[in-house]
Amino acid sequence: MKGGGGGVGPAKRRWTGLAFGVLFLVVLSMLVPLGFLLGLHNGFHSPGFVPLQRNSPSGVRTRHVDNLVRKLGPTLPKEILKHIVHEAKNETSSTNATHKSHQKKGIPIPPQVVMQPPSNKNVRKDSGKAGMESGFNGSVELCELKYGSYCIWQEENREDMKDSTVKKLKDQLFVARAYFPSVAKMPAQNKLSRELKQNIQELERILSESTADADLPPGIQKKSARMEAAIARAKSVTADCNNVDKKLRQIFDLTEDEANFHMKQSAFLYQLAVQTMPKSHHCLYMRLTIEYFRYDSFDKELTEKFSDPTLQHYVIFSSNVIASSVVINSTVMHAKDSTNQVFHVLTDGQNYYAMKYWFLRNTFKDAVVQVLNIEQLILDYTNKTTLSHLNSPLEFRISFHNSRKTPAIHNRTQYISIFSHSHYLLPEVFKNLEKIVVLDDDVVVQQDLSTLWKLNMGQKPMGAVQICPVRLGQLQSYLGRSSFNENSCSWMSGLNVIDLVRWRELGISETYWKLVKKVGVKEESSVLASMLTFQDLIYTLDSEWILSGLGHDYGISIQSIKKAAVLHYNGNMKPWLELGIPKYKAYWKRFLNRKNHFLNECNVNP
Repeated sequence: MKGGGGGVGPAKRRWTGLAFGVLFLVVLSMLVPLGFLLGLHNGFHSPGFVPLQRNSPSGVRTRHVDNLVRKLGPTLPKEILKHIVHEAKNETSSTNATHKSHQKKGIPIPPQVVMQPPSNKNVRKDSGKAGMESGFNGSVELCELKYGSYCIWQEENREDMKDSTVKKLKDQLFVARAYFPSVAKMPAQNKLSRELKQNIQELERILSESTADADLPPGIQKKSARMEAAIARAKSVTADCNNVDKKLRQIFDLTEDEANFHMKQSAFLYQLAVQTMPKSHHCLYMRLTIEYFRYDSFDKELTEKFSDPTLQHYVIFSSNVIASSVVINSTVMHAKDSTNQVFHVLTDGQNYYAMKYWFLRNTFKDAVVQVLNIEQLILDYTNKTTLSHLNSPLEFRISFHNSRKTPAIHNRTQYISIFSHSHYLLPEVFKNLEKIVVLDDDVVVQQDLSTLWKLNMGQKPMGAVQICPVRLGQLQSYLGRSSFNENSCSWMSGLNVIDLVRWRELGISETYWKLVKKVGVKEESSVLASMLTFQDLIYTLDSEWILSGLGHDYGISIQSIKKAAVLHYNGNMKPWLELGIPKYKAYWKRFLNRKNHFLNECNVNP
C-alpha cells in the first residue's frame, strides 16, 4: 500500500502544475483582450503604426486646408482664401460638436470622409458673392479705396439695365466660346461638344439680327436656358484650366481690339458728320442756285448804303445759307432801329449764287444785305496773300494740365476760335468803312448791339472777349519760341468790334502776313500769327456780351443763356446739325424761317 501510494504522489503533482499553467494561460488570455478593451493598447504601438483618432477629425481637416491654401495661394485673391479657411473652420467646429452629441446619445460615429477642395464653379460663385458684398453691402469703403468715388456714384445713380436679355446672351456666348475648344478635344464629351457648338451658332445668328430686346425672336428664354445648362455642364467637366484661360484671353484681346476699332470708327464718323454738308443743305444750295439763274432780274444792289461809313456795318464770313440767315435775322429782330444796319456776307464761289438769291428773296425789316465772293476779292490782292479760298473762323480744342502733379482726369479742355487768313483782308475789302462788327455764323443775337458803336476803345484796334483761363504761356506748343508775354490772356472770335482806321495805322494785316510767311500758310499758323499780332492790342469786352460753349458744353445754365447778349455755338455740335445739343437748339431755331418752301422741299429741319 505504502509503496503504491509513494508512486502515485509525484504524478499528481505534475498534473497539478499543468492545471495551474493552463489556468494561468486562460486568465492571461482573458486579461489581454480586456486591456485592449480598456484602451491600454496605446502604450504598446508597433513601429510605423499611426492610431486613427476618430474623435478628433480637426487635425486632418486643418492639414488639408493648409495644403489647399498653399496650392491656391498664387492664383486666388486673399479674400477668397480667407473665405475658404473660415468655411472649413466652421465646418470643423460643427462636425466636432456633432460628434460630441452623438457620443453622449450613444449614436455610432460614421467613418470620416476627407474634405475635397471646392470646385471651380463654387469658387467663382463665392468670389462673386464676396465681391458684391464688399462693393454694395456695407464695405463701400474698401471699394471706394480701390475704385475711388465711382462706387458711391454707382449707388446714387443706379438705373435699370436696358436690353438686359441681349447683354445676357452676349455674356453666355462669350463663356461658351471659351469652354468649347477644351471640351471639343475630349472624345468622351462629344455630345456636350455638339450641344455647345449648336447653341453657339444659334446665338450668333440671333445676335447678328437683333441688337435690342424688342428685336429678339419668341422663345429666346428657352434658348438661353439651354445655353446656360450647356455651360454649366462644360464647367463641371475636368478640363485643363490653361486652355480655358488662353481662350478667354484670346477672346478678350479680340474684343478689346474690336472695341478700339469701333471707338476710332465712331470718332471718324463723328468728325465726318461735323465737316460734311448734310444732304438736305446740299439740296437747298442747288435749288437756290438754279433759281438765281432763272430769275437774275432780282439782282439789285444798294451800293450807296454798302459803303456809307455812318451806318452800322456787320461782317459775316460763311458758306452756310441758313446759319448766316439766323445771325442776320436775330440781329435785326433785337435792333431798336434796323434802318441803319448793313450786313456784308463774305462767302465762297460755290455758294455765292445760292447765298445771293436767298438774301434777295428774303427781307430783314429795313436792314440790307450784301453778298460778296471772297474768291474774287482774293484775286484782287494776290500780291499780298497766298489765299485761294474762303477761310472761316478757326476753332481749336486745347487740353492741358492744371499742374504737373495732377492726374490726367483733372485735365482742362478749352475751345478757342480765332480769325482765319481771310479776316485780314477786311481793311482792303471795306476801304471806305471806319468801324465794323464781325460776327461768326454760329452765333445768335439776343439783345440790341447798337451800343457797340459807342464804345471808346482808345488806341486798341479790336474789341473782343478775352479768355484768361487760357493764357499765352499755356499755348507754348502752338506759339513756339516766339517772344510774347506768357501772362497775356487769349481772345475769342464770335463777336469782335474792329476799328479799321486804327487797324490800318498799326499795319495789323502786314504784321500778320509777315508772321505767316515765317511759319507757312497753314491753319495752325493762324494761332501763332493771330495771338502775336494782337498781343496787348485787344480792348476787353464785358463777358456778358457773348456766351461761348453752346457747341460742346452741356453744363451751361439757362440763367447764363438768357443774360448773354450773344450766344456762341463754338464747338463741333452746331445747332443746324443733328449732333447739336438739343436743349440749346431752341434758341437758334426760333430765328429760322421754317415756313420757307425751299426748306420744306429739301427737308431742311435742324
